[in-house]
Amino acid sequence: MKTIAKLLVLVILISLSGNAICQEETDQPYKPVYITMTTTHWSGNPDTDFSDWLDTEKEYFDKVTSKNDLILSSGVYTHYFTPDNSEVVLVNVYKTWADIEEANEVNQKLIEEGWPDEDARDAFFEKQASYYAPDHNDEIYQSMNYMIPETGDTSKSRIFYVRSSDLAMDGEGSPEKFREYYEKVTKKSKKLKGYYTHRHLWGSNSREMSEVFVFDNLGEIEEFFDEEGKIAESVWEDEGERTAFMEEMGKLFTGKHADYVYRNVPELMK
Repeated sequence: MKTIAKLLVLVILISLSGNAICQEETDQPYKPVYITMTTTHWSGNPDTDFSDWLDTEKEYFDKVTSKNDLILSSGVYTHYFTPDNSEVVLVNVYKTWADIEEANEVNQKLIEEGWPDEDARDAFFEKQASYYAPDHNDEIYQSMNYMIPETGDTSKSRIFYVRSSDLAMDGEGSPEKFREYYEKVTKKSKKLKGYYTHRHLWGSNSREMSEVFVFDNLGEIEEFFDEEGKIAESVWEDEGERTAFMEEMGKLFTGKHADYVYRNVPELMK
């Protein structure tokens, strides 16, 4: 039986090269979390009735995801501005790699408890599967500790701007430059409602490192970019010094990146 994974991007830190370059200012060593991310697609069948999609997913969420303690957090994100308007991104967050497999076993037990009648259970999952196309892709990421926990009203749908960059991985760049920018610029933002980072652990692109910027509305993205520039100018007042810093930080990456904007579904957030 195919079940649907859910999503949230939760983050803490490992280095940009894959090894820890620091830990939080604590005596305890940093322990990353593990993020499974499934990108599926809405069904293209014109006869599909999506009117009860949320009710169906909420039933699964209440009976399974919310009760599985091995799933630290979860959520669902839908297309807002991405190359594919059929995208539905689903993610779960786990404490350990082993918990990913164990959580699937717990899910199966909760499914049998939630729908004890086999015929009713089969009918429910057939209905749930009908909302989605059969093709999907799966990725696993590891969290990084460049993060600003979400603030404000999280009960309403928010905008998640994702910037996915390819790491150069040639030893030329210094992760400390990225950390310095994060400490001096990103953390100083008044526009951000949240900020998370994660990088590839298993999947299609071993160079991938993503930043997730959280906003209340689309207009705040442009406002943030303006604010970011002003903060950087105040930190590195000399233009030559500022340019040199940005060039040095840029060596961490190949220069290739992609931008995506998603909207979350608050009712399905854990």
